[in-house]
Amino acid sequence: MSRRYAILDVFTNRPLSGNPLAVVLEADGMTDGDMQAIASEFNLSETVFVQKPQNPMHSARLRIFTPTRELPFAGHPTVGTAIFLAQERFGELDKDQDAVIVLEENIGTVRCGVKLKPKAAGFAEFDCPRQSKPHGISLGDRSEVAAALSLSTSDIGFENHRPTAYEAGVPFAFVPVRDMAALAQAKPEPKAWSIAFGNGGTTDAYVYCRETKYHDADFHARMFAPSMGIAEDPATGAAVAAFAGAVKDHDDLPDGTHFIRIEQGFEMNRPSLIDLEIDIHNDALKATRIGGQAIVVASGELYV
Repeated sequence: MSRRYAILDVFTNRPLSGNPLAVVLEADGMTDGDMQAIASEFNLSETVFVQKPQNPMHSARLRIFTPTRELPFAGHPTVGTAIFLAQERFGELDKDQDAVIVLEENIGTVRCGVKLKPKAAGFAEFDCPRQSKPHGISLGDRSEVAAALSLSTSDIGFENHRPTAYEAGVPFAFVPVRDMAALAQAKPEPKAWSIAFGNGGTTDAYVYCRETKYHDADFHARMFAPSMGIAEDPATGAAVAAFAGAVKDHDDLPDGTHFIRIEQGFEMNRPSLIDLEIDIHNDALKATRIGGQAIVVASGELYV
């Protein structure tokens, strides 16, 4: 049988930028091996397989695969698939349209608010299914972290920010560097990676600085994910969901709602903008939301 698929560029409103995503429809009946093989064939950072929901009140069940393994949750597949399913529901538009898309992911149920506009990129924002918390990964010292990223020790850290690990479904090491020049020089050193980030090299690193390209952004970032089979990712929503904890702790955010924009993918010529909202109450992280745009750039059929 044939199955429809689409390619979207996510966390952008321009084709051929952002993070590409493959969405495979009518994926019921496919084995884990089938889905992993197709994700490897697409060779994008993530491929989503859309199945019928277990709860008929929900929109769809998602399975999310990198080229090498399945993920319980990921941000750009959630944003991109929510926008695509809303577009499938409403078709060609002659006015703005809002929608709620409820997705069943391995991490749990994810609720997404979608805004569609005629002949424009869609926007989706979702409630993170888990709040960020420190992860029990043992990071190396500053010199070991610097060596893993081909940087000098003086490049690591700024203000109160220091290398830490957080997770909101998927764990990441967060490495602050002094500026965009240092960030541009970052390059994974495989022999030093497991020493710096532990777990036999399975920890993926989100490297960031306060300096930004755009005046309305708050952080500039890159993400290296050897354990996922991704040399570098243009935009990583799951990492930004976990990054909320690092920002809250290092910047000592006061109670209230905080809007933060992260630039990513610029060094890959895939500029991406990820919106993060953090709710703090009684000095605790109470809610996190990730938002961004997406646009369909291709569609076709699979014959496997």
